[in-house]
Amino acid sequence: MLGDFQTVLVLTGPTCSGKTALALELAERLDAEIVGADSRQIYRDMPIATAAPTREEQARVRHHLIGFLDPHERYSAARYAADALAAIAGIHARGKRAIVAGGSGFYVRALCGDVALSPAYDATLRARLAREARLHSPEVLHGWLAARDPRRAALLPPGDRYRVMRALEIVLAPPASAGPQPSLRAAQVPFVKVALDVPQLELDERIERRVDAMLAAGLVEEAEHVGRDAVAADAVGYPQAFAFLSGACTRAELRALLARATRRYAKRQRTWLRSEPAVCWATPGDVSHSICGRRMAVEPT
Repeated sequence: MLGDFQTVLVLTGPTCSGKTALALELAERLDAEIVGADSRQIYRDMPIATAAPTREEQARVRHHLIGFLDPHERYSAARYAADALAAIAGIHARGKRAIVAGGSGFYVRALCGDVALSPAYDATLRARLAREARLHSPEVLHGWLAARDPRRAALLPPGDRYRVMRALEIVLAPPASAGPQPSLRAAQVPFVKVALDVPQLELDERIERRVDAMLAAGLVEEAEHVGRDAVAADAVGYPQAFAFLSGACTRAELRALLARATRRYAKRQRTWLRSEPAVCWATPGDVSHSICGRRMAVEPT
């Protein structure tokens, strides 16, 4: 078993590894509520591309930080950490356990307290960077980031314009005021951090099924509704859908592009999580057995 009810289970892993299903199973068995840790599931009107928990799943177990933000609104890891901590405090106040579930490694690291964050918002700097982004390619922007912060740049693909821009904003912003950053560790909340380990062949098969389900559910129509100018329009699946809508690819090519993009995304997530501090890798079955069958080690705060 986990420790007392205030020990938070942080459940992460690559896309299609079974986080949602396992979090639901454990939440029902442990009388817990779920806090999302996905940088795209936070947005409204994007359930297909983000594979967000369905209405039926959210009716089974109370969820937090899912589908609450307009797709055109920006959000940060610092804001996420503060919002997640507030949600967890509310869950504990109701005498329930909290399960954090999601694949956004930077959000997980921020919440646990394993990364330095800059919560500052500088409108002038953001406007300047937006002008630069209109003039220069994503590769040029990534090169600027690499010159300023090679370690952070190495963790971001050059084509991920949104995260590269946010990283540049953090690097170039004036130093934040001193003070502890909100995190589980800073709040002295004990937690267990687990990453789901699924064999590559099985993960690839799951991705193929996910792609077919997304297309059947109306991914293209969803992307068209959200629009190309949304902050969240870089979610995996949308650039490919926009290419199809513009006539740049056929339906069959769209499916192949989606599968390839999703596999690459899963690979990036695995790479990130391999460097995650104090993370335990386990299969979904082993996690279920360990948590409900014997005590797991608690991350020291």
